[in-house]
Parts: sequence; structure tokens; C-alpha cells
Amino acid sequence: MINYYIGLDIGTSSVKAMLISEDSIIKTVSLDYPIRYPKPGYSEQDPHDWFNKSIAAVRSLTEDVDKSLVRSIAFSGQMHGLVLLDEIDEVIRPAILWNDGRSEKEVAYLNEMIGKDFLLSNTGNIAFAGFTAPKLLWVRENEPENFKRIRKIMLPKDYVAYRFSGAFATDPSDAAGTLYFDVKNRRWSKPMLKLLQVEESRLPQIFESSAAIGCIKPEIAAKLGLSADVKIVIGAGDNAASAIGTGTINSGDCNISLGTSGTVFVCADTFGFDRENAIHSFCSANGMYHYLACTLTAAACQKWWVEDILRSDYASENNMEQFIGNSSVLFLPYLMGERSPVNDTNVRGLFAGLSMTTAREEMTLAVLEGVAFSLKQNVEVIRSLGVDIRRSKICGGGAKNRLWCRLLATVLGIELEVPVLEHGGVLGACLLAAMGDGNDIAHNFYGVKETISPDEMYADYYAQKYQKYLSLYPAVSHLNSATL
Repeated sequence: MINYYIGLDIGTSSVKAMLISEDSIIKTVSLDYPIRYPKPGYSEQDPHDWFNKSIAAVRSLTEDVDKSLVRSIAFSGQMHGLVLLDEIDEVIRPAILWNDGRSEKEVAYLNEMIGKDFLLSNTGNIAFAGFTAPKLLWVRENEPENFKRIRKIMLPKDYVAYRFSGAFATDPSDAAGTLYFDVKNRRWSKPMLKLLQVEESRLPQIFESSAAIGCIKPEIAAKLGLSADVKIVIGAGDNAASAIGTGTINSGDCNISLGTSGTVFVCADTFGFDRENAIHSFCSANGMYHYLACTLTAAACQKWWVEDILRSDYASENNMEQFIGNSSVLFLPYLMGERSPVNDTNVRGLFAGLSMTTAREEMTLAVLEGVAFSLKQNVEVIRSLGVDIRRSKICGGGAKNRLWCRLLATVLGIELEVPVLEHGGVLGACLLAAMGDGNDIAHNFYGVKETISPDEMYADYYAQKYQKYLSLYPAVSHLNSATL
């Protein structure tokens, strides 16, 4: 008998939904919803939009299949977002998203007044504006009436899971990004909750990512034409779900995403954290741990340079190879500040080494190299923590540029593997749904279609150029958006 599994990825711009059988992808759907920017630096969404679009997506996924064969539904989702419910489960205010920057004051309070040592000891991480705890502090200070009404505090995917199942739940990978979760011990941090003035009863129960938290509500099952026995599996935060989707599951396994931002996800079998740099230590979706580093603008740098500045297209910018190995131009990719490893919201990007003979293609190449150097800086920090990284998966829109992949492989000194299936979080959610049904089918979806090796001819050149790149941030950190 065929079994079907559904994954729902509650993203920032859309819900992505996927239906799989035990050995193939049957259908995918993507439905958009709006982001609201009520003030500069603010970023909010209506949680009802996530749920309504998820319902519509499941309807679309299952319209041409036998709905009685759907066994379980699991979730992936944007991390760090703050969802607040009152005593009758009504949404108190729009969700404050991961890319919302209003909590700069609260971040400074946590890192400087409370202290990074306290935060690291109790959570494994320092404070970032994207994390949930600073958002809670902001609500407490700026919307005290809303703060008093709070009865449930949720993350985006967990709100949708709650609406589907009635179970107030989360998983360690998503909870790890709140800054009130004890990552090492996979439990809520009592010292942080005391600091935030939040009772633990306001927080969801913690289940591992592949755990079934209950069955679909009868009224939701009837609305969708599904069996009332369909299991609801809690799933994982987007990066942890993507790791399941790409097979990044063993200690030392690495996945690099060249998306709008660039992320480095590295598995570890034991907990650890870095005291000096802005690298996140989070729980994985398979009972392990991982390090996560994020450079805020990766493919976004390429898009800005090619489309906005050159007003060109990517096919026209393909004459860069002549400058590989003989260019002195450097690019610092901090167009929106930077998260890892410097945690500086005010620093900005720059070109260096320009001359009267600098060519446009040379600058285009420098943009790609700059992002590669930024990712290498994060990889080197993670390596310094004792994790042996020998190869990595590569995904994201930027990975379609094979020259960029070859540059990155050379800069990092490792082979990069391009997965056969590049669906990331939503595929990971499907596989977690199957695991929650007692069916581990992940091996049917893992495969590598291409391996990209370092170009040894330019290894020394890029090693030297990387050292010059490292000198840029210390030289210009004082020339930031607040002083220019």
C-alpha cells in the first residue's frame, strides 16, 4: 500500500508544501502571503495568514490523490519569530519576525548589562536582534498591556501545528533560537525565564523533531477530507529541517546555502559554543547539535551588483575567469550589516584595491570572492572548535552559478556536493513526517548529482587573498552606518 507524507514549510514570504510517497516527490505547492513593515526596521506578519495558506496548500497537494493514504504532516519554519496568544487563544499582536531590527536596545542590554558570559552559560548563545528573547523584552517595555495578556508564546511553525492539532508544542531545534532555551540540556532555561519575567507554563512542551504530538483535529480533518488518524509531527526550524532534507546528519557534515543570505550548517555530536565570535550553537533535528553561521547578504550581494548597479543580467557577466589569480580587488559583503562572525548591525560593505585599470568583470568577480571569504571565515571558526569539515553540500539559488561554486570550493579547500533534490526545509519536513509515522525513508531521497572540487592551481592565491580580506573589517568597522 502507498503511504503519503506532507511537509509544510512556513517561510518568510510563502508557505511551501510538499507531498511525497515512500520513494518519490508527488507534488509541491507554494502560496505567498504578505510581510508588513509598519516602521523602518520593523517586520511583521499575521499568523492567521500562515494557517490559512497552509490549509489551502494541503487542499491543493491532495486534490488528485487518495486522501485516505495520507499518514502524517510535519512542519519546517522560519525561526525566532514571536507569536503571542491570549487566554482564549487569540493572537495578541502581529508576529515579530526574525528579520525585525527593533530590539537593538534590548540586545545591547542583554549582551552588555546582563553579559555574554551569563547568556552563554545558560543558553549557549549571545543575543542578536533576530532572536526571540529581545523581542519579548521589547514587548514588555513598549507594549506592557499586551505583555500582561500573554498566555502562550510560540514560534511560527508551532502556531500552525497548534491550529492543526491543538497540541502546544515545539522542538529543540526551533526552541534553540529563542535565547531562553538551554541548548546543551535541551530544556527551557529557568534563569533566562526569570530575567524575562515569563512563567514556564506560557511556553510549549518540547518534543524531538520527529515526534508525533497528536492527531489532526477532527474539524480540520473534515475540512481537508483527511482521516482523523493523520499524525501531526512537530518538525524543525528551517535550517535543521534543511539538514534532514539534504542528509546533513552526522558529525562533521556540512551544508552551505548560497541564498539571499549565506548559511553554514555543521553537525556535531556533542554540544559546544564559541565565546569570541557570533556563531550560533543550536540543537539539530536528529537529537544532535549543530553550529550555524549566517552572513546576511550572499546571493543578495550578487543581485545588488548585477541588477541594481550594473543594470545587467547574469548571462552577460560571464567573462570573469580571466581575472582569477591576478586581481587585487576585494569586496566586503556587509551591505546590511553582518551577523556571523562579527555581529555588527551598523558595519557596511565596500570595495578595496580599485585602480584606473580595474575592469567591471573584476569587480563582479570580487563580489563572488567576498561572499566566499565571509563563508570561509565562519567555517574556520567552527573548525577551531574541533569539528573536522572535509566536504559540504551546496544549495540555494547562488549554487546555480557553477563558477561561484568552484571559487567557494577553492577558497574553502573542500569538495562541494550538489544534491539531486534541492528542496531543503520542506523535504526535511516530509521526511520528519515519515519518521513520526515510524517510517525512515530518508535514504530514498539522498543523492549527489555533481561534485565540485577545489582548483589547486589557485589555492595559494586565494589563501593569500583571504588574509588580505581579513584586514578589511578591523580597518573600517568605525566607518559604519551611524558615522557615515
